[in-house]
Amino acid sequence: MKRNNGFINTTKTQRGFTLIELVVVVVILGFLAVTAIPKFIDLTEQAKQANIEGMAGGFATGVSLARSQWEAEARPQNTDDENTVNYDGTVLFLTTPAATNTTLRAGYPMGTATGSLASGNMNDTRCTQVWENIFAQPPPVSNSITTLNNDTGIKYYVDTDANAGANNNTICVYFLKESLDKDSDGLFLAPDDTTDGNNFTYDPASSAVVVNINNS
Repeated sequence: MKRNNGFINTTKTQRGFTLIELVVVVVILGFLAVTAIPKFIDLTEQAKQANIEGMAGGFATGVSLARSQWEAEARPQNTDDENTVNYDGTVLFLTTPAATNTTLRAGYPMGTATGSLASGNMNDTRCTQVWENIFAQPPPVSNSITTLNNDTGIKYYVDTDANAGANNNTICVYFLKESLDKDSDGLFLAPDDTTDGNNFTYDPASSAVVVNINNS
């Protein structure tokens, strides 16, 4: 600070960063990126795993509640001797094995339409019906990979696995959308089987709900 003709000169000299300082900053940022990004990715994968595990747990609870209600109501049947239950206002058809079939358990949800109740065979439509009626507020699900890619609101993909059930029946497979592989254009690919993405299966023949974690 200098005096100039009786006035005080408050002008300060300003300087920029030196090259060494800039290099140090870049190195620090690089170090943070190397250490933080893997942790972030790991947290993302953990979130995907927790998501499908939570959905599977809620699904299994819903299946158990539907069967418990059927048992509590003395195993009601329709006029065709098929097991049914009015679950929260919706009539669900349940597995109805023949007397000689010891591998198919009775009373587990197979959807809102009759047919195949003695075999436990599921298809995309039945799997979707069970999903939409077991959950109190079901997240959107689709069996079309095109719809899955075009509608950002859909979070789950439904498919089937043939002859994988306890009664050699076709079972349901529910995939978390964000865990599926993508093509070079960033579009989700339809899974080949339960080894793709994070998913859980539902077998009405045994009531089994099994989680498969493939992206961890």
